[in-house]
Amino acid sequence: MSTKPLSVLYVSSEVYPFAKTGGLADVSYSLSLAIRDLGHDIRVMLPKYGNISERKNRIHEINRLRDIMIPVGDIYEPATVKSSSINNPRTKVQAYVTTNFNFFDAKKGLYSDPTTGKNYNNDERFIFFDRTVIQTCLLLGWFPDIIHCNGWQTGLVPALVRTVYAEEFAKTKVVFSIHNFSEQGFFPLDSLEKTGIPEDAYPNMTHDKKMNFTKAGIAYADRVTTVSPTYAQEILKDKTIGGGLHTSLKGFDVHGILNGIDLYGWMPKSDPFIAKQYDAATWQSGKPANKKKLLEKFGLTEKAGTPVIGVVSRLSESKGTPLLIEALPQILAENVQVVLLGDGDIKMKKDIEKIAAKFKKNFSVNLGFDDELAHLIEAGTDMFLMPSLHEPCGLNQMYSMMYGSVPIARATGGLADTVTEFDAKKSPDGTGFVFKKYEAAEFLAAVKRALKVYGDTEMWGEVVKNGMSRDFSWAKSARHYEEVYRSLMM
Repeated sequence: MSTKPLSVLYVSSEVYPFAKTGGLADVSYSLSLAIRDLGHDIRVMLPKYGNISERKNRIHEINRLRDIMIPVGDIYEPATVKSSSINNPRTKVQAYVTTNFNFFDAKKGLYSDPTTGKNYNNDERFIFFDRTVIQTCLLLGWFPDIIHCNGWQTGLVPALVRTVYAEEFAKTKVVFSIHNFSEQGFFPLDSLEKTGIPEDAYPNMTHDKKMNFTKAGIAYADRVTTVSPTYAQEILKDKTIGGGLHTSLKGFDVHGILNGIDLYGWMPKSDPFIAKQYDAATWQSGKPANKKKLLEKFGLTEKAGTPVIGVVSRLSESKGTPLLIEALPQILAENVQVVLLGDGDIKMKKDIEKIAAKFKKNFSVNLGFDDELAHLIEAGTDMFLMPSLHEPCGLNQMYSMMYGSVPIARATGGLADTVTEFDAKKSPDGTGFVFKKYEAAEFLAAVKRALKVYGDTEMWGEVVKNGMSRDFSWAKSARHYEEVYRSLMM
């Protein structure tokens, strides 16, 4: 197999630090840097939403990528593709940022209005964005070896590459990564006409009598990947996750590659956002300082011997928020303190606020997103809750283990691949506490097992050290992506 460096365009609707609602942004950031570390020419591309500061993110114009007229149905909208970069202390990656006033800059949310929760015209917005990806390559005269598309928002790029622009991209291979099979980007059938893609391609872009961005991505990709081995098996077999779209994956060898984490940004021994830095040898002195600061931030009184439990999550069905809401009163009846940072479904936020009002002494919430506070929660908590209904991979359980916060998680998707049950006799190398059935009683039982072990200082130290010793870097997973890329070039 050739060792020649590859050229890769990594396309995503979210890239940290520009735009983030969840793990997609972190993966887009850290995987791109890891691929660059392997010696490849990788560049990322994303939209500039209205809440992104061009000044703060050092976004500047590229003369030949100004005022590109992009068709969306019968209208043409101007796109100016600007330049920026993502970087860590060792590596830097070029970023192309699509700007447009009507579709992106005028809107403060990424996909929906942050006040009302109402979705934007996301069919037109991402038809527009996906077409700017193609036009950027054409204007630069750059036809990468690989275009790596991520999430439903990028699903039209493979379709455009293989239909309208098949000649120009004849040598380019396309990888489509499924980050959440439940979120597919489906819209009314008349949205198909806005894409500019020939009608004979429409059957490959529709599912259940709707236009479907994810189906388009699958149908025209050369390889399909997803973000953990267990999730790959789940989406192939479980028709409920994808609403029957699993049939489109027949014939594909779906590669389940476990996400890694950015060890520059998520490492307690060097984290600038926490009160006191620590490592596996000093966690017993480091975590109390962070716990004190965390409880102050959330307005809770520190109580000796009382474990602090954290939640950092998008509030949604798939993240298990309904199960969390159901179980919280029983969890809060235990000798615990709980802090929650999250945003998402408006009704779920209201339900959580009601619980917080009832349990003011030991439950406090911050409804929004705050990256610095998320770091402090990992550092200042003893346990971390992830009761997901579906979890393609999950990053917070890995962050938690790195920070010595023991995960209590449902065995699904990437959680099943990364968190193992601790039992002093049967599985002393376990890293957390796991439940399988999506039921409040099962969830509560896992919490109680964790609380029992927490009461034994020596035993608790073992489970903490087990988690902190795990390797969740991108090194291995980035090599797997490199293997996928190279297999397509043979």
